[in-house]
Amino acid sequence: MPTPAQIIAIEQILKTALRNKFANYKPEPSAMPFHARLLGKDRLALFSFIHSLNTNFGTSIFEPIALALAKEKFQEAESQKISGEKISEHALFEIQKIMDNLTAANKKPDKQAEIEIIRKVARKGKIRKVKPTKVDIYLKSRNGEIFLFDIKTAKPNKGGFKEFKRTLLEWTAVALAENPQAKINTLIAIPYNPYEPKPYSRWTMAGMLDLPKELTVAEEFWDFLGGQGVYSELLNCFEKVGIELRPEIDDYFRKFRKK
Repeated sequence: MPTPAQIIAIEQILKTALRNKFANYKPEPSAMPFHARLLGKDRLALFSFIHSLNTNFGTSIFEPIALALAKEKFQEAESQKISGEKISEHALFEIQKIMDNLTAANKKPDKQAEIEIIRKVARKGKIRKVKPTKVDIYLKSRNGEIFLFDIKTAKPNKGGFKEFKRTLLEWTAVALAENPQAKINTLIAIPYNPYEPKPYSRWTMAGMLDLPKELTVAEEFWDFLGGQGVYSELLNCFEKVGIELRPEIDDYFRKFRKK
């Protein structure tokens, strides 16, 4: 369960993110005369606003909330962290072999086996300087175990799973190049389940991701960060802030009726 201080911090993150968006948001200058006349300009502006908000929901809301929760439980918690800058050519070769086998369905994903394959060659051969994708959420537990999360949208494109997997493998390789003994976990995080109350549809990822070890969804992610029951409390925070800011939200969109 989140502490009272964490709840206050989360609510403040939400208020700040929304108010900043109101202050800086400029609707796209695209005319939609049929939609505007059918639905009203204020509703059209709300639709456009929600779409714009979704594009940076991860960085402006999910990431800071994740840090606010994780800092109580973990020794280190950072966002947008560089996982490392060096990778061995042997590791790149092994990553490509893993990807080829998964793509051809010659092997099933096995995260622990893949980590050990990369660990053995993490410092072998020529070392290249690289710029891997930044880690959305970096965590280090009190016993030194490392968790690197890539936060994705609730319904990621099926064609993107190969790139997700490669990113996780590259993060593993650069982390092990720095410390071959590191206990490393690299995961995809999906903040909520769009199919609720049905289970999240994971089958499309099964050929690329080791689902129990590389994918966390909704409660799995948030409760891991802050403890059991955090996810439901987080939804309560969103609802409470939404009710509190309702007058501000209504005032903001009311002005579009006059245009």
